[in-house]
Amino acid sequence: MNGFGRELIGLGCLVVLLGSVHNSDAQQSAQQDAPAASFGVPLPGPDGWGIGDERGNGNTQSFGTRLRCAAQLVHPLARVYEIGRVLSRSMPQSPFGDGPVNVEYLPTRGLPFTRHAGNGEVLSGGLGSQGTQFDALGHFGFLDTAWPGTGPFPADQAKYYNGFTQAQVKPAADGALQKLGVDKAAPIVTSAVMLDAVAYRGRRLNAGELVTAADITGMLLAQGLQSRGILPGDAVFIHTGWGSLWIDPAENPLSTEYYSMGPGLAVDAQQYLAARTVVLIALDNPFTDPVPTPSDTLPGLPFNVHHNNLTQQGIHQIQNLVLDEMARDRVSLSCAIVLPLRVLGGAGSPVRPIAIGVPRH
Repeated sequence: MNGFGRELIGLGCLVVLLGSVHNSDAQQSAQQDAPAASFGVPLPGPDGWGIGDERGNGNTQSFGTRLRCAAQLVHPLARVYEIGRVLSRSMPQSPFGDGPVNVEYLPTRGLPFTRHAGNGEVLSGGLGSQGTQFDALGHFGFLDTAWPGTGPFPADQAKYYNGFTQAQVKPAADGALQKLGVDKAAPIVTSAVMLDAVAYRGRRLNAGELVTAADITGMLLAQGLQSRGILPGDAVFIHTGWGSLWIDPAENPLSTEYYSMGPGLAVDAQQYLAARTVVLIALDNPFTDPVPTPSDTLPGLPFNVHHNNLTQQGIHQIQNLVLDEMARDRVSLSCAIVLPLRVLGGAGSPVRPIAIGVPRH
């Protein structure tokens, strides 16, 4: 049998496998119960992903996670949801970002002795820390004791994911990350669970409000996902409603209500998701962590969720998602495709994530 014949048989088997998902409610049920959900996804061993690993839970991305996407990808009613912000100089800009984003639009140019006309622009600023951004594992490190803020910062004492030291990760102050850069991150193609905290609470979450582990189990139950739960290699999106404060063009992009504070994950919620070996945690808020900082945060680590995700469990993060449309359409399960730019030694990247799912409204 030639290769084309084998491809036809394989496609036929897939169609048969997915033949029961021709309406959105059936598709939701199939995703909870289908054998595909239990197909093997690589898991870390007792000592994590191994000495020298730089991908963290990116190692889960495999045939198993792609297979879990199959029902959404072939469903005739599936929609593609743009869940990233448009990058612009007039958007709200993070005070924690590495410089405001600016876009300089260049005049239309021509090439001598040709009929061509061309356009372009110059993009500058903290590209990995503004807009919808993807955190590399090397974005955060930690010290054994808190820096008092006086004297030079002891960068040489910083530690990172998987035991890497500052000398291994960033040996030169003005150099690229040699380890754990965004160029080492795995492409993410996996099933995504969207947890709708707005529907669960009946309102937009308040500044500093926590999404707890109990909230996660409650949302899974409310959205009919209690049987499926959170699977290894999943991406988890959490709709807090904070994104409604994102206004572009902003009157003053450097000082906006959106970036003044926000809701976020509780420590026990981060631990709940980490125990399930998720690859990505992403919220429609600016910090992932709650701001103001809650009282149960670990000493010296006000951004405790960032710390645990990036330096301890190897879980990537995205800030500033757009989840309103998915929430409106009750798309609790989707196929997420997340491809950060491969910036050599970058600590993060602008990202255009998409989710492919079936509306259920």
